[in-house]
Parts: sequence; structure tokens; C-alpha cells
Amino acid sequence: MKKAKKVFQVTAAAALAMVMSVSLFGCSGDNNEPAVDEDGNTIVQVMVHVAQQSAEGMAYNRITDSFNASDTAKENKIRVRVKYSPRSNSATGYETELIAMMNQGTLPDIITFDAPNTWSYASSGILEDITDLISQETQNDFFEISKNTYEGKLYGLPIQESSAGIYYNKKIFREAGLLNRVENMTADNAWTIAEFESICAELKDDCELPIDLQLYMANDETATYLLYPFILAQGGSFLSEDGMTATGYLDSAATIAAFQKIRNWADSGYTSYDASDVGFYTGQYAMYLSSGWSIPEIRNQYTQQLGEDWGILPYPKGTRAASATGSWSFGMTTQCASREETAIVLEWLVSTDSSVSITDATGMIPARKSAIEQKNYTAGSPEYLLYDQLNKTGTVRPGTIAYPEFSSAFRGIVNGLRNDSNASSIVSTQTTTLQNNLDRYER
Repeated sequence: MKKAKKVFQVTAAAALAMVMSVSLFGCSGDNNEPAVDEDGNTIVQVMVHVAQQSAEGMAYNRITDSFNASDTAKENKIRVRVKYSPRSNSATGYETELIAMMNQGTLPDIITFDAPNTWSYASSGILEDITDLISQETQNDFFEISKNTYEGKLYGLPIQESSAGIYYNKKIFREAGLLNRVENMTADNAWTIAEFESICAELKDDCELPIDLQLYMANDETATYLLYPFILAQGGSFLSEDGMTATGYLDSAATIAAFQKIRNWADSGYTSYDASDVGFYTGQYAMYLSSGWSIPEIRNQYTQQLGEDWGILPYPKGTRAASATGSWSFGMTTQCASREETAIVLEWLVSTDSSVSITDATGMIPARKSAIEQKNYTAGSPEYLLYDQLNKTGTVRPGTIAYPEFSSAFRGIVNGLRNDSNASSIVSTQTTTLQNNLDRYER
């Protein structure tokens, strides 16, 4: 297909973000010349999406400090500088800043970006093709599903992989007489949608809420990320293979029926749009749909409430099995002023040691095979369940140059189901809006 182009419009808010980013960070140098410090080191600028004081931010700080102190940095006369630009609660602030910086020619050399945005960022000119800049040895060490590709080219490499699952409180299950039905589940031996519903029904009298599906996160990518496997597992679909057609896919009968299930689960009292985001952690809810990032939260903050009496179950399967994948990645921007030096830094940022350091902080799954070997997960552990599920049922979110618009439509459906029990009308409206947005792209 012809390469699609998208022209980003800079709003007043985006322009303000751009001005702030220039004053705080700057670009690589005038006329796209690399910046150089007083010692003659080429400055490679990296922008990340988290706060410096967060666990993930501190992990980035450690790996960039280790680079700056390394022989590699000294031999190649490179110095890394990092800007921490945490996303807003709606997850749009970071993306808005990137767009403003691109339009003003002030993008840093390396950015972090969420994997589903690969097609959008590559087609719009934010990300640089790095196929020939990253060694084949490095590329081969990443799981194929994790690579950030568009039209056969590589545009980024993941910081980590993600896999989500259903956390469960073993004490509640034990007291309800249900523990023996779930404790031996694996990715190969997952429950069905019908079994999931049956257990939720039985748990209603034994806890405040059978499961928190994080439906309240529908203003954030979190809802799309966590819930899309439920739609796929029940035979639903989203977009055509080229990512440009929603009609007949997002509004298919199977997709509508799968979204209707979510509303039905809320109506049945299995889940709630008004659940507390700490209800599982504090022992009130039996189950919680979340990603690996909840593992360190439980172990570091909620041992008094949960101890070790919890585990993770795989996504339930329907006509097929599907689970969430795709996480944040590092990519080189098209405005990078020093490609060779930046490629050296990029390989360091996604190295085996860096991957281990970052995933130790985040609880996520490494995307590198060598890092998985170093982790050596114990069979039966929560981490192993997520890793095993990723390998066997991991399914990426749909590839499209209009991913932000797709995610907005998906979240619009989830939000709409809060106040309207008719999934058909909600899905139809969102499909029409999404298709109109897709048709605005040049083909």
C-alpha cells in the first residue's frame, strides 16, 4: 500500500508544551548538528515518559548513569542526557509534547513510546527506520512479537514486554471452596469464558466484588490494553489487515456480543465501573485484571493485607485464546543529529542487563530472550505464568497508523457501556466515527 501521511496540527496547548520542552531540554543542535559538551563528547538526548522518582524512572537513571561511566561511552566520546516527561492522567500529555516537538524540529535523539503507536509514529515522521543501525545479533535476541515494525522495517525495540492476567486472592477462593478449581491453571490449561462467569457468580456472596476489570480506566490506554483480549477470545475483531477499515470488523456481530458481555458482567454484579482501584490489594475483591506492574506493588506495599496468599490466572478463552502484549519501547527519532552514536546508546538501553534492571523495577516481562534466561522464572510463580502466557497466547493490539483513534473508539465503547446497556448502538456509533477518521488519512 502507499505510505500514509498524517499532518499533525499543533493546538495552543501543544504549542505551550513545545515551548516548555525547548526551554527545559532543547534540541540536538542548530541545523540538526549534534550537541557537544565541553569535553568534546557528543550529547545523545533521551526523553522518557515517567517521573524520575518513580521506580521505572530510577531504573532509567541507573542504566544511563552506567552508560556514561562505561568504556563504551569513553571510547566513542558519548554522553547521555535524560529528560523525564511523565504522562498526564489521560496519557495524552506525553504524546502531545512529542507531536509539538516534531512540528518544531526539537525532537530528542531517542524517545520512549508505547508499542501500539509504532505505525502511527513511523508513518508520521517521528520515528527513524533503525533496521540497518541495530546489529542483527541484538535484533535476533528479541521475541518476534515484541519488535516495533512497520511495513517490514524496524522502528524501535522494547524496554520490556507486557503480559496481563487475573490476580486472585487465594484466601477468598479457599473460603468459597473454589481454590481447587483454579490453582493449577496454566496457559495450556486455562479456564473458559463460561467457567469464568460461573466462578464470578459463586463468589458474589463471599466478597465485596468478584473481579475488578478496571473499567474505570476507560479514559486511559489501560482499558484498551487490558480488555481487548476478551473481545478477541470471543471471536471479535477490530480492523482490516492494513489497519484502515473498521466497518465490518469493529461492528461485527461477534465484536458487539463480546462488548455486550462486559455490560452484562457489570449488571450481574461480577464487576463494577465504580470499583476501588485498591480493592483487590486490600483484600476486598476476589480478583483483579492487571499487568505485571502489580507484582511489585503487592510485594512492596500490600504484604500485610495479602502476604503470599495470591496468584495470577490466565485470561479465560472462548473460541480462541488471547492475552495482552506490547509495552513501552525505545526508538530513534527522525530529527536525531548523530545516528551512529545514538544507535550505540539505543543498544545499551535495551541490552540484557538494562532489560533485567528495568523489569526488576516494573514487574514486567523482559522482551529479550537472554534476559528471560537470566531471570530464570520458577514454574508456578506469577512471573512464569505471565511469561508462559505471553509465549503461547500473546496477541498484539491492531496495527494501524491511526492507533490513537482506534484506542479512543475502543475506550469510547467501554465508557458508553457504563450508562447504556445496548452495546450494538454504542459500537455502531464508535465504528462510524473511527471509519470517518480513518478515511481522512491519505492512502
